[in-house]
Amino acid sequence: MHMQLLKNDRVVMYDRTDFGPSTLPLASGKCHNDPTNTAVQVDCTAHSVEYDVLSNKFRALTVQSNVWCSSGGVMPDGKLVQTGGFSEGELRVRVFSPCESCDWHETPNGLAAKRWYATNHVLPDGRQIVVGGREQFNYEFVPKNIAADTFKLHFLSETNERGVENNLYPFVFLNVDGNLFIFANNRAILLDYVNNKVVKTYPKIPGGEPRSYPSTGSAVLLPLKNLTAATIQAEVLVCGGAPKGSFVQALQGKFVKALNTCARISITDPKPKWVLETMPLARVMGDMVLLPNGKVLVINGARSGSAGWDLGRDPVLNPVLYMPDNEIESRFKILNPTKIPRMYHSTAVLLRDGRVLVGGSNPHAYYNFTGVLYPTELSLEAFYPGYLDAKFNNLRPTIVAPKLLVLGNDKVMASGKSTYEIEVMTPGSGNLAPAGFYLLFVVHQDIPSQGIWVHLK
Repeated sequence: MHMQLLKNDRVVMYDRTDFGPSTLPLASGKCHNDPTNTAVQVDCTAHSVEYDVLSNKFRALTVQSNVWCSSGGVMPDGKLVQTGGFSEGELRVRVFSPCESCDWHETPNGLAAKRWYATNHVLPDGRQIVVGGREQFNYEFVPKNIAADTFKLHFLSETNERGVENNLYPFVFLNVDGNLFIFANNRAILLDYVNNKVVKTYPKIPGGEPRSYPSTGSAVLLPLKNLTAATIQAEVLVCGGAPKGSFVQALQGKFVKALNTCARISITDPKPKWVLETMPLARVMGDMVLLPNGKVLVINGARSGSAGWDLGRDPVLNPVLYMPDNEIESRFKILNPTKIPRMYHSTAVLLRDGRVLVGGSNPHAYYNFTGVLYPTELSLEAFYPGYLDAKFNNLRPTIVAPKLLVLGNDKVMASGKSTYEIEVMTPGSGNLAPAGFYLLFVVHQDIPSQGIWVHLK
């Protein structure tokens, strides 16, 4: 259901705890005790794991509350903070530190409000903001060292469709001015979260079709460029989703074709407008991953239906590459297909070596491996973007030693045969890149090196 890459090249994964025992036992004496669990009250199996990418091995982790449709993010010190969930998990704050023997630590009442289908984003001051969730038209911060309350956000109630919602898991991005771009349903605002004030209201996406859960699309903040310019442009891309009414019709057995459009907007423009682009494949419940060369991978999902139990149909097996710098009519490229449907509860994450780890798909209440249209999927796949093809090996740069990151103009100096010393500019503001651990790549003629971890402080 969720995956997060950490600074030690390990991926933490977690799934809901009330579907019954898994096949991975916890260490002796570590059990999850929950008398309200309808599947099993005492569970001594893992519902979270740490995957070591380099050794291809797993380690069982102990999550003590239900993380179903929770949210989270990585803090500046590299710790994974994970919030909310279902039932006894809805007020929890969980912290995982990237170390050899670390496990989840949970604070039972770490949140001020129940959070289910919320969104987290790290802030320049080191906190995370937690936005929305089911029946929560507000936001709050973790940790609660500055503000311990919730703050009303009427935009979330305005975008809520009664009985359907279509505004859960809002898309949240930090703008270059320090305010937050928040998208829900079919439109967005710019929020001054410090003063709890909406400073800009963006227009609706043309056509007005929803892009948020359960009409689930996906979104990315496109790469920022010209970081030394007086004004820096920031663009958001929102792709896919499902037409209005798709969720209700899917409940009735009619599966409406998903949206085949992306909408792109420059959120820093004085008079911003959405520009629609047509994808080669319609997609709902897709995932979008920024690649090291600045292109966007669109992967997973379905061609029709909606998010929700058994409400998706026609899996999209082909990923699509989006090339943001191309002319508008030539930005999409269909890539080679997988053989595994990745529907509801699938995910994808970029690895340091440039591959994309893909996993999940459980469209059912409980685990169903036989006798269903799309069985519960326990496998992982590695998607290899085209830049990993062996024919590009002669172009592929190698970082032989971590270089100093300095403020100033980028410099490239020869230091030997086919060896160069590079000084690169780090963002001059936490609004552009909040403190934390980042993957740094060197890209030569669209071919990236393996990444290295750098810590911006």
